[in-house]
Amino acid sequence: MLEKVARSRTAAHREVVRARVLLDAAEGLGNKTLAARHDVSPVTVRAWRSAFEADGLIAWGKVRPGRGRKATISPEKVAEIVELTTKTRPPGATHWSTRTMAEQAGVSKDTVRRIWNELGLQPHRIDTFKVSNDPRFTEKLIDVVGLYLNPPEKTIVLCMDEKSQIQALDRTQASLPMKPGRAGTMTHDYKRNGTTTLFAALDVLTGKVIGQCLPRHRHEEFLKFLKTIDREVPRNLQVHLILDNYATHKHENVQRWLKRHKRFHPHFTPTSSSWLNQVERWFRDLTEKNLRRGIFGSVPELIASIEDYLAVNNDNPKPYTWTATAESILAKVQRARTTLDNGSIKTAPDH
Repeated sequence: MLEKVARSRTAAHREVVRARVLLDAAEGLGNKTLAARHDVSPVTVRAWRSAFEADGLIAWGKVRPGRGRKATISPEKVAEIVELTTKTRPPGATHWSTRTMAEQAGVSKDTVRRIWNELGLQPHRIDTFKVSNDPRFTEKLIDVVGLYLNPPEKTIVLCMDEKSQIQALDRTQASLPMKPGRAGTMTHDYKRNGTTTLFAALDVLTGKVIGQCLPRHRHEEFLKFLKTIDREVPRNLQVHLILDNYATHKHENVQRWLKRHKRFHPHFTPTSSSWLNQVERWFRDLTEKNLRRGIFGSVPELIASIEDYLAVNNDNPKPYTWTATAESILAKVQRARTTLDNGSIKTAPDH
């Protein structure tokens, strides 16, 4: 091990020097000679040799008890900072900073930062959520999750939605490519060159996507996409469509078409539950990998780029693995509702 550490390019410099000193010490060199050769003090050499003789490699890299500055902040003060951070706001602001908390608690901002880091508190960040108030939430949830975990035989389960108003954005100046020591560049402003709407249906079993770009997202376009699905899905398969509650999906003309095409079975997610539709995850990947940094001089260029992404996806599809049961989701939603009913955040008291 000593030889490995002595040759390491990634270990801490002090550990590399220590290993080299001990290896040279095995050759019979004295402490002063070792100190001069490795640019450390004889006292340090003596301490390293004594520790190695006592513990060998067992305690290598461990800090002995009693080393370093002792903590000067009491557990009561830590508890006070946690209480303020999680249950109050500073006057006139939405969240605490290290400086405002330090002033409120009477400690240094570095102390606040250390406590927050150790406990995983991040007042500057926030996650978005919404708990559905759909009166049929449980029924719809069980229906959709059942299709994910136990689909019927001779069926295809498609998660379908529209990504509307995708903009063909062109930058106002040419971008610079990435090179060593510098990231690629892109202007913050852009020119709008029109929009398109992507209709997409994700096969939850294979990860393949049926996609079609259309000018708008009315029921007329939705019917065109249903006909596309009808053409591309083999006739011997029943089609279970997971949809959100957008009015277009329930238009009377759509309902008439579905009645004529008996193999189509719509399943609606609960309101405010887009996370339950797996195609939303695929839309996120499309945005990150293709759209966000794309440069499109026209709508046809944008559509061509989306179709290229679809082709690559379908050449090597990767399905998303759904593991959550309806019971586990319902339990989590119930905890969220209980927390919302009981939780509140107050303004911190004055000093």
